[in-house]
Amino acid sequence: MDLRVNFSSLLLLLLFTGLCAAQQAESQRQDKEIPFDASEEEDMTSAILRMNNGSTDFLLEGDLLIPRTRTAMRCYHKTFSCLWPKSANGQVEVPFTISPKYTATEKRMILSAMRDFHANTCIRFVGRQRERMYLSIEPKYGCFSSLGRIGDKQVLSLAKYGCVQNGVIQHELLHALGFYHEHTRSDRDNYVRINWDNIRSGYKMNFKKMNTNNLNTPYDYSSVMHYGRAPFAIDHRSDTITPFPNPNVYIGQRRGMSNMDILRVNKLYKCHDN
Repeated sequence: MDLRVNFSSLLLLLLFTGLCAAQQAESQRQDKEIPFDASEEEDMTSAILRMNNGSTDFLLEGDLLIPRTRTAMRCYHKTFSCLWPKSANGQVEVPFTISPKYTATEKRMILSAMRDFHANTCIRFVGRQRERMYLSIEPKYGCFSSLGRIGDKQVLSLAKYGCVQNGVIQHELLHALGFYHEHTRSDRDNYVRINWDNIRSGYKMNFKKMNTNNLNTPYDYSSVMHYGRAPFAIDHRSDTITPFPNPNVYIGQRRGMSNMDILRVNKLYKCHDN
């Protein structure tokens, strides 16, 4: 009887030890795992829309979160600026937090994407202390951000294994700084053709032109804020957005900010005025 009890105890001990070892190995694997990176053939919009497919949030243009509260909507009133304020030292400090759900590798990628702003603009993403208005970077369902500063905590979602890519991170950060998608510029009809007949029913509002401040800069096909060729398409073999006069120019890159994106941040936030 004692032998059977001892044998059973030994089996349980071995099973428990094996489970602990497996969990530890899995934890180490996730911490070292390179976040999912789709083929270079997949453009920015396709990557974001794929990640946002099935989201229950109302996402204008695929990844712009529209605040549901009255106070959050102050950003759209003339009495409240959507821009993050500039300090006396000429820097624009944007407080943020990063969810502990990200691995060390994912956190490094997010911080690396932020450092491009630090190196090229007066934007400084700084760890939140007690600020009421700040970015909360979280792995929610999909990749999305609010437009500009909304006046309170605002979630910037970067889902794991799909959104934690340099270009996608910078795309969402630029939304948080107040930038629309490039294809909605007020002068876009001079540079791209919207193929309305190939846009799915109910999604045509995502191609509406905005009353944008173009900051006296040219249209930028290479902007990290530009849609790809076939977002919300009925037939993905055909474009919903066709550039002209050169229909073959590449749009929807997801490597990171273009030189024009950087210039616009500096212009919008008057980085060189101090």
